[in-house]
Amino acid sequence: MKDLKVEQKPVVESPKPKRELPSFREVSRKYGAVAVLVALVIFNSIVTNNFLDMQTLWNVLLHVSTTVLVSIGMTLVIATGGIDLSVGAIMAIAAVTTTFFLHSSMWMMVLGAVVVAAIIGLLNGTIISYFRIQPIIVTLAMMIAGRGIAQIATDGYLVSFDKPSFETIGKGEIGAIPIPVLIMLITALLFYLVVKYTSFGRYIEAIGDNEKAAQLAGVKVNFVKISVYVIAAVLASFAGIIETSRLAAADATNIGQLIELDAIAAVVVGGTLMTGGRPYIWGTVIGAILMGLITTTFNMNDIPHSYSLVLKAAIIIVAVYLQRGNQA
Repeated sequence: MKDLKVEQKPVVESPKPKRELPSFREVSRKYGAVAVLVALVIFNSIVTNNFLDMQTLWNVLLHVSTTVLVSIGMTLVIATGGIDLSVGAIMAIAAVTTTFFLHSSMWMMVLGAVVVAAIIGLLNGTIISYFRIQPIIVTLAMMIAGRGIAQIATDGYLVSFDKPSFETIGKGEIGAIPIPVLIMLITALLFYLVVKYTSFGRYIEAIGDNEKAAQLAGVKVNFVKISVYVIAAVLASFAGIIETSRLAAADATNIGQLIELDAIAAVVVGGTLMTGGRPYIWGTVIGAILMGLITTTFNMNDIPHSYSLVLKAAIIIVAVYLQRGNQA
């Protein structure tokens, strides 16, 4: 019997697909804010006196804490493809609401403000979801009406008070950390976990990517959209409570004035697309801190505040330009 020889063909491995490197534009969009923040810290470390003092750090974080709270809510709203211009007015209404409960406990003051804000957010979300009116129109109307309601409730006057337990929210510390900074960090961590590990977070991203496809996939689009507007309003109320307790006064005219623009800027600089999609919570936090640090840099070096506005505007334009590449 002849030996059978089996020729073994050499195994040809299929070429592995090349892993494409992210483009410079994509890297810049994701990490540009961090790079600018690090550059500013290095610059201040060299140029600005007392910048590396711990008190300066806490002051920067304390200054941006309310902006971060509002910005986190704005991130969720923008991730669904919407926008909320009423957050500043909601801060004012929350501030005024706390004064209605001055003879109650601190917790009743907080709860009253949060409930009223949640009702406004519910109204925003319901009109946008069921009546299909553009978010910018609905929230613009609420911004105007809300500021007016807050001023009517106080006759346009600043309402000051003396309530030490309530003032602890804005002025107190745990260890060396100011309570507003703790609230900011806990809120950011909570919503980062929600966005990354829950179905609710994935639904937000799905709606922002393609609302019709999300609806066909079984996502309760209206419920999710209403929820994000309620969350944004509640976080704005927390910001209003902190500002009111820090000032020991409710200022319906000035509290939360133009904070919606700072929040939108923080979201854009932080990498969340204005057209909707994945929300970047920590990116938004970095964006808000970056904006606050620019203001601090100019103030500590005796440079007129108006110059810092020009620099912020330039950063926002660059961030939006980088987003265009991602949308293409």
